[in-house]
Amino acid sequence: MNVCAADQMREIDRRAVAEFGMPSLLLMENAGRAVAERVLARLPRSGSVDPLVRVFCGKGNNGGDGFVAARHLYNRGVRVECVLAGEREEVQGDARVNLDLLVPLGIPVFALGESETSSPSFLVDALLGTGFRGKPRDPIADCIRRVNASGLPVVAVDVPSGLDADTGRAGAECVRALETVTFGLPKLGLASYPGRDLAGEITVAHISLPRPLLEKATLQAEWIAAPRAAAHWPERVATAHKGDSGRLFVLAGSPGFTGAAAMTCEAALRAGAGLVTLGIPSSLNAILEVKLTEAMTLPLPETDTQAHSPEALDRLRDRLADADALVAGPGFGRDPRSGELLRGLLRDSATPAVIDADGLNLLSPADERTFPSHCVITPHPGEMARLLGTEIAAVQSNRLEVARSAASRFGCVVLLKGAATVIAAPDGRVAINSSGGPALATGGSGDVLSGILGAALARGLEPFEAAVAGAFLHGLAGEVAAERFGAPGAIAGDVIVAIPEALRRLRMGEVALPYRIL
Repeated sequence: MNVCAADQMREIDRRAVAEFGMPSLLLMENAGRAVAERVLARLPRSGSVDPLVRVFCGKGNNGGDGFVAARHLYNRGVRVECVLAGEREEVQGDARVNLDLLVPLGIPVFALGESETSSPSFLVDALLGTGFRGKPRDPIADCIRRVNASGLPVVAVDVPSGLDADTGRAGAECVRALETVTFGLPKLGLASYPGRDLAGEITVAHISLPRPLLEKATLQAEWIAAPRAAAHWPERVATAHKGDSGRLFVLAGSPGFTGAAAMTCEAALRAGAGLVTLGIPSSLNAILEVKLTEAMTLPLPETDTQAHSPEALDRLRDRLADADALVAGPGFGRDPRSGELLRGLLRDSATPAVIDADGLNLLSPADERTFPSHCVITPHPGEMARLLGTEIAAVQSNRLEVARSAASRFGCVVLLKGAATVIAAPDGRVAINSSGGPALATGGSGDVLSGILGAALARGLEPFEAAVAGAFLHGLAGEVAAERFGAPGAIAGDVIVAIPEALRRLRMGEVALPYRIL
């Protein structure tokens, strides 16, 4: 499903009214009704006392949605009251129409602080919408503090109040919701952290916005869900042989980092690569022949620090002629001569490649000549900062735009690792991954991802699709490992072992979407 920026959704709303004749009051009515439906689905209705729902409303359209929700809840027999964070005279337009509709029904609308004699059991956050930026001020900030301090379940309208709808960033004052009902399309901030965590469960409500507007290819990004990834991990046909599943060459390892090389190869094999060969500094070959059973090894010329040497370039060119894909960089070490080898290899080879870890550090800072177009680079925020010559905080401040800009600058696919991994292509395509979790916060997790990506490239996927499919499978394998071992105790080897089960769940359609569609 596409995800969009706040200004894009406003433009969709505008065009729905101007070009398709959708009344704006109807859109608000449908939005508020959707919120009421989700509150009703969660509301405890047993016991001697009917629950009271308190709806915190701002003075804009988000508050208008809250007024509509209150009316629908009242008409369904629910005790409901509204708290208005502002003056009645400040509420205008469609929101004012729906505020006035509460009067003949006798639904209480209190100013902040006037409703404290009652004890609600459920809250609705309709304070701030997608247009919010910066830091909430009183009385909104006071309402947010009251909502969070209550400890009560909260359904947020469109986005949790205090959340930046485009970046997912939140200040000190931001509603933490049990569920967020968003309209038309998920907002970028709901697919990115910390917004995804603050939003709780996400419900996407179709409020009669015209489908052509929601399906436009120019929308901001794609939120990767299981069906999208599953299409790229098919079952092998009965007549398949190992050559059909791709030949992957891995260039990795240095003293102290043989595990990175081994995990990359093992992950690639678990993800379905038919043949995997590891190029390793010659003095480390005996170690890797013991660590690896199914992968082949190729001893290569090395430096006096036992790192990869430029003297291996001609031999590697010959071997890559028979490979379908290359993974370079895991556990590579920091010897500058290894960087010289890698630059020469990338300059001369047409083999699709994944460049990761120390491979990226040796190539930093980078420019438009560093990576060929058939590359996928997989930096974590620190590596991305070094590639761009900036700070980690700048990378994390807007991960999507940083990844998009880097893909355009470098002319290759960029996979920016982290919670809600972002994948960007030079042609402007951007995707946000929805799988994963804290089990992946362990040493070697990136090496596992590199192996999975290498397997996807070796089977012939183009770089952006390989990154999309590989990121989702990697995250799902992390989820499976967390189920088996618990997130704090799962290690990268557990994620590798979980890859076949993750593939099975993908193919059988057993993976839930990251959102509910209403």
